[in-house]
Amino acid sequence: MREGLILPKVTFRTREGDEEVEGVEGCAIGGEWINKTTDDYFKGKRVVLFSLPGAFTPTCSSQQLPGFEAVYDKIRQNNIDEIYCISVNDAFVMNAWHNQQKIKNVKFIPDGSGNFTRFMGMLIGKNHLGFGLRSWRYMAIINDGVVEKWWQEPGINNDGDDDDPYVESTPENALDYLKQDPLVLTDEVQ
Repeated sequence: MREGLILPKVTFRTREGDEEVEGVEGCAIGGEWINKTTDDYFKGKRVVLFSLPGAFTPTCSSQQLPGFEAVYDKIRQNNIDEIYCISVNDAFVMNAWHNQQKIKNVKFIPDGSGNFTRFMGMLIGKNHLGFGLRSWRYMAIINDGVVEKWWQEPGINNDGDDDDPYVESTPENALDYLKQDPLVLTDEVQ
């Protein structure tokens, strides 16, 4: 499907160094804006990238993100350099969600403008929920900026004619695929 696709060149606006304001939980200030590019995240690396409709939303917060966090080490042991979670949310929201979920390993990519998601063909309308434009749920193995393997949830649509499926973009599917990697199998035999 999308295997072989070269990732679009996108600049992501991230934040580093923000600290919570005393007495105002969740309000982070004092940091700085940092530009990160597609190359910063993907060049020369083999990574798992998973996308989800939104920070703080039910399936994303209760299943997908914690699922990848729980098997982070297992995935990394299969010739993977990093695991990234991307969402059409700004850096403030992504950082707050990261902290609220107590994530230690999975790295977050804020796609606040939705440019990366649009170029990947995954930007959809979630207006029926009042979300505006968001990402359809998908996952990919990216090898040096090229899609090696692609999964997306069935029924992509702009109308809300779905029950937010979560069957394809799971950490279990990533692990099943990675266990078939000849580089990993060779390493395990030696």
